[in-house]
Amino acid sequence: MKDSNFLKENNARHLWHPMAHPADSLAHPPEIIVGGEGVSITDVDGRTVVDGVGGLWNVNLGYSCQPVKDAISEQLDRLPYYSIFRGTTNDLVIELSYMLREFFAPDGLSRAFFTSGGSDGVEIALRLARQYHKVRGEAGRVKFLSLKKGYHGTHTLGASVNGNPNFRTQYEPLMPGCHHIPSPYTYRNPFGETDPEKLAQLCLAALEDEIKFQDSSTIAAMIMEPVLGAGGVIPPHESFMPGVREICSKHGILLIADEVITAYGRTGAWSGSRRFGVQPDMAVTAKAITNGYFPFGAVMISDAISEVFENDTSGKATIGSGYTYSGHPVGAAAAIACLKETERLNVKDNAAKRGEQLHAGLKQLGETYDLIGDVRGGYGLMCALELVSDRDTKAPIDKASISTVQKTAYDAGAMVRVSGNNIILSPPLILSEDDVNTILTALDKGLGAV
Repeated sequence: MKDSNFLKENNARHLWHPMAHPADSLAHPPEIIVGGEGVSITDVDGRTVVDGVGGLWNVNLGYSCQPVKDAISEQLDRLPYYSIFRGTTNDLVIELSYMLREFFAPDGLSRAFFTSGGSDGVEIALRLARQYHKVRGEAGRVKFLSLKKGYHGTHTLGASVNGNPNFRTQYEPLMPGCHHIPSPYTYRNPFGETDPEKLAQLCLAALEDEIKFQDSSTIAAMIMEPVLGAGGVIPPHESFMPGVREICSKHGILLIADEVITAYGRTGAWSGSRRFGVQPDMAVTAKAITNGYFPFGAVMISDAISEVFENDTSGKATIGSGYTYSGHPVGAAAAIACLKETERLNVKDNAAKRGEQLHAGLKQLGETYDLIGDVRGGYGLMCALELVSDRDTKAPIDKASISTVQKTAYDAGAMVRVSGNNIILSPPLILSEDDVNTILTALDKGLGAV
């Protein structure tokens, strides 16, 4: 590794960072992370802090999960790569597909299509949804529905169904035929409704209205996160996702669950859909499937969809989508080891317990600091603080102030994530009680600085 002086001198000078203005990265160079152990990361200056971000929602098992690292190393020695395009495969993807069928059986999902990550997975799921209807003889079903504030990656199809203008405006025009309904966001919504259950019903009514307006026979699928993540951690009422499932089924619309963040235990259940008792038609998974140690993803597909494809005799079901690294044997090895360790440690239960502790601590901070407009959480280790300059008007806090919160919290021992005027927390699922207290204490100091 180059010495720290070289790294600092060249920080942000020769690369553009995702989700950042290049000039801002130059003016405020990012933290240089050089090591990780357990739930903590170490920077180039030797400071070690608890990672309250979990990498990027994906390092569920922490930074020193030896079984996954061993699996990657062993597979690199045995078979570092081979394609699974038509005519060839590898032993690891066969084993992994069987394991995933078992893991997602309660969700009604039995087939896997492997990808390089979440954005790839969303692209595949939306393509398959259109193809499914064409194979069935309903070629007019091409439109998609999604939630405002929802996040579904950065490919063109994913950006088109994204519900946040930050990921859309500079790249428009995007794909036509994508329509958005209000999300069950109690702090800010067009209905002025603060009761979660009533708001859920209003959003469901808006979904019904949009389906009627578009004509249900033109709609291929609804895509949604069980709990909205990047949009600011927006937890819905228990009735919302089941209501969406019922409406979609009634109108012959596929329901795609974007489980890139929520699968594999983060919500306190093995999948976000399962947390709400819903069986989607497809689920997009990635991130924690390999603990972030290898770019990999899997779109899980229901029996009903697979039967239509597998029984087709017209040739329309030939899948014309895929990636060079679909089913990469090293990624599959990592995923197998990760799934075994995820289940052995039963991380969903720890996520539920530590999530309760973190959410309770954040609510206490909300009673202390007026700049906290809203505290969100309640579903495992997915929490957020929405910071405002005025509680009455809900005016968002200025960028400099929220950056001060983040920087001071980091100096006090915890990495937290800023997204707009939100502080988002998505730590590893192996977090301890003391680790949660470290995050809360660091946030207390960060908020106090402002």
